[in-house]
Amino acid sequence: MARVSEDLVRSDLVRSDLYDYAPASNLLLNEKVKELMASGKPVYHLAFGQSPFPVMESARLVLAQNAEKNAYLPVAGISQLRNAICEFHREFDGFEVLPDNVIVGPGSKELIFLLLAVFSGDVFVLSPTWTTFKPQARLAHHDAIVITTEYRHDWRVTPDILDRALSRSSAKNKIIVLVNPDNPTGTAYTQEHWKELLPVLIKHNAIVLSDEIYGRLNFADSHCSLVKFYPEGTILSSGLSKWASVGGWRVGYQIYPAQLRPLLDAVKSAASHSYSCAAAPMQYAAVTCFTPSKESKAYIAHECRILAAIADYSYQHLTEVGVRAVKPQGGFYMFPDFEVIRCALSNRGITTAQQMCDAIFEEVSVALMPGGPAFLRPSTELTVRLCFVNFDGSVALKASMAIGLHKPLPEGFVEEHCVLTVGGIQALKQWTLNQKASVSHDL
Repeated sequence: MARVSEDLVRSDLVRSDLYDYAPASNLLLNEKVKELMASGKPVYHLAFGQSPFPVMESARLVLAQNAEKNAYLPVAGISQLRNAICEFHREFDGFEVLPDNVIVGPGSKELIFLLLAVFSGDVFVLSPTWTTFKPQARLAHHDAIVITTEYRHDWRVTPDILDRALSRSSAKNKIIVLVNPDNPTGTAYTQEHWKELLPVLIKHNAIVLSDEIYGRLNFADSHCSLVKFYPEGTILSSGLSKWASVGGWRVGYQIYPAQLRPLLDAVKSAASHSYSCAAAPMQYAAVTCFTPSKESKAYIAHECRILAAIADYSYQHLTEVGVRAVKPQGGFYMFPDFEVIRCALSNRGITTAQQMCDAIFEEVSVALMPGGPAFLRPSTELTVRLCFVNFDGSVALKASMAIGLHKPLPEGFVEEHCVLTVGGIQALKQWTLNQKASVSHDL
């Protein structure tokens, strides 16, 4: 077989604005860590946000029963599923939605990309935010405008910050991507926060893509959807990957208001020319997940209290040694800042969050993602996205169910049933103490 000389490799095949385009950093790191773990290297994997819990039994059974379904389905999703999604939000969030305003796709990520691809106007994302929003905007020919949030506001966007950012844009149409509860910070927006932001959103006639995929995992069971306060301008994005623990099933959806029907129609058209439909067996199984039942409500309640307990544990032990963080209010994450050991790290020639994460991985086998640049933070800021879901969810869920929801989780539950996360947090805590001690010794 003839070999192609490297000198003849085409360099003009990719759009010029994508020459430095890179894979999703979280997926890339997860693959690397999984390879190391498969080779026998012990790793505390606190870098990937995948639900640790088993799939609900009813959903698994329905999936098996529908494995023979192999026909193409309606682009927007089967009517049974869209009806179930409407009932789900009526039950949990208290708002009405019509099935015709719902589109189901192979994961919420695909639908977000298609929305950005058909949207005409300026796209705004927060800093910090999930790693994929800005690269998706770029792939869809948008230069996303970054709105920087602050720790002192628990990483939420405030009315004045939002107003200043939107005022700098002359575009007729503006769309802001918000996550609630947030990835990577674990913060959540309440009714009071939405009421404060509402006048700014109305003033600028802004559209909000409200990513609420962690909505059911609000630890206080107090998730507040923006749809209830700004229905005319909110596109709700969600799916089953987080609360239903079926990330690999790839079932996501969006809900559009009637006022934004042209966008929904354009996304449906784009869907018909790209993925055609979400996988048939998964759609039928998803109906079971979205149908409010005693099983699903108990499943969510057990998940939330386990996640709240491990979040509190992680927050408590890291802040005890001076690490700064907002206490997580929902989801899988916290966003700690290791500024307290900057001097010690600087003495070692470590000046960026990536270098710090590399050192932590090499020295105590804890995998973390740096806040910058993937989460749009400065590379020299010592923030990291920490996922506290590296534990056997089957064990924890079984133990929680045995206790019953009528009783609180006992003291020591996390240490007994969330062993890997506890080990990672303790290793990270001790590593931080060692860095602080090194400065004391130098003095």
